[in-house]
Amino acid sequence: MPMRKTLYLGASFICLMLIACSGSRPSDLGVTRSGLAPCPDTPNCVSSDSLEDNHQIRPLRLNMSANNVWEAAVQAVSSLPRTNLVTRSEDYLHAECRSRLFGFVDDLELHLRPSEGIIAIRSASRLGYSDFNVNRMRVEKLRESLAAKGLLR
Repeated sequence: MPMRKTLYLGASFICLMLIACSGSRPSDLGVTRSGLAPCPDTPNCVSSDSLEDNHQIRPLRLNMSANNVWEAAVQAVSSLPRTNLVTRSEDYLHAECRSRLFGFVDDLELHLRPSEGIIAIRSASRLGYSDFNVNRMRVEKLRESLAAKGLLR
């Protein structure tokens, strides 16, 4: 009986730790007059709206109708592993992407800007300092997926 109780307590502790890895949803997500939220000082965020070299990433440049590219982008984000769509509108998407091992949550945001011919993009870790370039790689994988379909230039 003591062995079972120890295993139960150990499993409970691990579950609580994994839940704690998700962090709380940031309050500054979404689109403001200046665009997507700025990246924090930590190197675990990329944004096409950032002017800082270490956070800057190119926006998704549309190669065809904004609506066609937007629907394909939404589908591409939906198909990312361990990703949950939280908010979706005609021009904004917020998704939560969980890491495989510990369940850390990253917030992925897309903002369609048809007049500029782009989709602005931001991907940021909720917790920690470094992300080992996971957010940058996620955005580039999304870019490659859409470019392979001829939707981006």
